[in-house]
Amino acid sequence: MAPQPLTPEETEQALAALPHWTTDGDSVSRTYSLAGHLPAAAMAMHIAAIQEELNHHSDMTIGYNKLVVTVNTHSVGGRITELDVALARRIEQIAAGHGAE
Repeated sequence: MAPQPLTPEETEQALAALPHWTTDGDSVSRTYSLAGHLPAAAMAMHIAAIQEELNHHSDMTIGYNKLVVTVNTHSVGGRITELDVALARRIEQIAAGHGAE
């Protein structure tokens, strides 16, 4: 079954359990602060491995000590689905291990 877009209310409910994740209505995103560029790159690689496992990919921007993750579901016109929330949850599970704040 194809993923279905979440309503704005469903998105807000899902994000209530994901502190620091925000939405612009079409995607969910979070900016992580890390100790430097290599920790940010390492976390990005870990996220890439999770994305391959889930077959669901986000946009990531790596700065010196920042990592920005933005995700939506392209197959439903770039809207937010449960796939995006599931990916955000998985990212949150690994963030502390990378020293991300």
